[in-house]
Amino acid sequence: MADRIPLSQDAFDRIKAEHEHLTTVWRLEIARKIEAARELGDLSENGDYHAAKEEQGKMEGRIAHLANLLENGEIIESSATDEVQPGVVVGIRYEGDDEVERYLLGSIEERVEGTEVMSPGSALGQALIGHKVGETVSYETPTGATLSVEIVSVG
Repeated sequence: MADRIPLSQDAFDRIKAEHEHLTTVWRLEIARKIEAARELGDLSENGDYHAAKEEQGKMEGRIAHLANLLENGEIIESSATDEVQPGVVVGIRYEGDDEVERYLLGSIEERVEGTEVMSPGSALGQALIGHKVGETVSYETPTGATLSVEIVSVG
């Protein structure tokens, strides 16, 4: 079974609308582009045809990605909390560093300008969940190193 993907209601609604648009309106548009390009003749040297097919491939990948998010998405309620949980923005400071880094703990589909996204399933994301401002959390990186971060803000 696939892991659940935490999403806000807004993100879920945006994903659903984009998926619906791509599977209906966009598929008709790309089919028309491909058909028009075919009518131009020899497909081996037809730039319009190859461009349309490339666009089709990329967008079919996007459709599959969105379908996965809709199938495995779990709508999380946004609640005021001082505890790190999926859907919140957390400020952390690495041990020995003065700079505070801010991350949205959630899906890349939740991203907002100026804030990086961290997966709740990542090593750091898993280590942060359930902890509060002022706590120091240690985690093991994929390369085997152990790092520590202080939670500076949640919200």
